Parts: sequence; structure tokens; C-alpha cells
Amino acid sequence: MTKFFAKTAAAALFVAAIAAPAMAQNASGTVQLKGNVALSCTIAVQDLGQSLSLKNGESNKTVGSVTENCNAGSGYKITLASSNAGKLKSGNFTIDYQVNYDSFTGALTSQAVVDRANAQFNKKSDLKVTVGASDQYIAGDYADTVTVTIAAK
Repeated sequence: MTKFFAKTAAAALFVAAIAAPAMAQNASGTVQLKGNVALSCTIAVQDLGQSLSLKNGESNKTVGSVTENCNAGSGYKITLASSNAGKLKSGNFTIDYQVNYDSFTGALTSQAVVDRANAQFNKKSDLKVTVGASDQYIAGDYADTVTVTIAAK
């Protein structure tokens, strides 16, 4: 009977192995993707080398061209600053002028700020100057320097 029992047990195991579904094993893993974009704000200022007609005056004469690039998601600011507080200067003599840059028009008696709400690439703007005409300006070579700066917010 032992042989019979052994054959029956072996047959039962064989039937159980065939009848039972194979259990598949699932395995998984993860890969994290990472990267970084560095903050980059650049400005290219081109001085067009224009000479202003002071006696006859100028109205929105383009004197410079600016290309802005800034990838700051919160935007950036353009600052315009005059070396002579918004005046053309020859020795102790001065002549007032105004600038026009995109959304700003006025004198540069203090820094002017143009606010950009978001990132922009290859944004081109002209720097324009207006000077009133006068026969009463004092003779001399008049000059000022306007500095254009870009900074992320």
C-alpha cells in the first residue's frame, strides 16, 4: 500500500501543478529625470552714432537699438540711467532732453524702469531722443551717456 500511496500522492501533486495557474511576478523600478536651466538675462545695446541737431531740435530721433533676452519666468526689468541726470552737458551748460524707450517716455532725471511681466527673447526696442529747438543754446559740444541695464525680477 505504500507504493499505492506514493503513486497517488505523486499523481495528486502532478495534477495540482497542472491545474494551478502559474503565478507571474511583477517587478518595477523608477528612473528620475532631472535637469536645470540657468537664469540668463542679456542685453545688446547698439549705439547708432547719431549727432543731434540741437538748434533745430529733434523729435523721437532713434539713437540706439536694444535687444533684450531674459528667461526669468517672473519677468525682468530694464533700467535706463543718465550720467548727467537727463541733460546734455557742455562744461557748466546743459540742455534738457527726453527719451522714449518702449513704454517709457520722459526725462532721465532719475533712473527709469521698464517692467517686463514675463520672459522674452530677442525683444527689440529703439532708444529715441527728443530735444527742443532753441536759438539761445550756448555754443559747445554737448553730450550725455545713457546706460541700459537688464535684471531678472
